[in-house]
Amino acid sequence: MKVILQRTVEKLGDPGDVVEVADGYARNYLLPRGLAVKATKGAVRHVESLRRAHASRIQKARAEAEQVAARLASTPIRVRARVGEEGKLFGSVTASDVAEAILEQTGVRVDRHDVHLPEPIRSVGTHEVRVHLFPEVDPVLTVQVEPSEP
Repeated sequence: MKVILQRTVEKLGDPGDVVEVADGYARNYLLPRGLAVKATKGAVRHVESLRRAHASRIQKARAEAEQVAARLASTPIRVRARVGEEGKLFGSVTASDVAEAILEQTGVRVDRHDVHLPEPIRSVGTHEVRVHLFPEVDPVLTVQVEPSEP
């Protein structure tokens, strides 16, 4: 059965795509959930407006992500941690610690899974951390680990 996707369906396509799927998949999953409509002559004309709307949403979300990336990259993020002798941390600074610090200091909510640390930070000083905000928008933040007051 040919259907026109109304929303993004993972591993199938984006809004406005005309795809061929199994009849049961269309009848039992896609159509009842409003993810797709049958590809009729009138609906095929509607495809171009769906594609334009999807493209404008993606462009707007990308522009917002780039603004947030510029704001995040411009200011260093400070994280306080307990420190022992020689500047080594008790424990480590993890991705969730960095995500919490970003939220507290900038007001931008970043999921801990989008904070890419090659390994947890275990020393005081300045470290570079990559954050994934949107496809192809991955700013590199400066994280300053400082000793906390006892």
